[in-house]
Amino acid sequence: MSHASSPGEPTDLARLRAEIDAVEHGVLRRIEPGAKAMLVTVCVVALLVAAILPWVGDTTGWQVLLGQAAPGQRVHLVPVLFSGAVFLLGGLLSVLTLATRRWALAWASAWGCAFSTVLGALSVWTQQTGRIHDPGPGPGAGLIVAVAAVFLLTIQWFRIASSRPTG
Repeated sequence: MSHASSPGEPTDLARLRAEIDAVEHGVLRRIEPGAKAMLVTVCVVALLVAAILPWVGDTTGWQVLLGQAAPGQRVHLVPVLFSGAVFLLGGLLSVLTLATRRWALAWASAWGCAFSTVLGALSVWTQQTGRIHDPGPGPGAGLIVAVAAVFLLTIQWFRIASSRPTG
């Protein structure tokens, strides 16, 4: 069956092409983490579990975050900064990125988690050392779990962010 060419046809094709280009642009701005999303979710849950475990002596992660150290406990500044970074960048930003599936947020999550990993390593170190080689109370189990979880998040977010199709 042949169709007669109408004068409005080029306009319709141009409109269709513009619509296809807009859809393609929207797709390229989104990520599809697939099974990696489950590992990201498990790591975020591990961060939440780490928050209720001791980080410095008897002081839990939430107490470190809120500046409420247990009596007699000295918490260095770096673990406090790490707690803020890990819960904001590792936890909240990861959840927001999974919810919106935006490629730019995936990169922000990757770099934020990488920054948090460095802070976490420094947190462990500062809890093992002190002034004039006077050791601190040492890193607690929660601090170690948080560092491990944010390290795994870093790896996953870089893998997800770099898997975006080019276009």
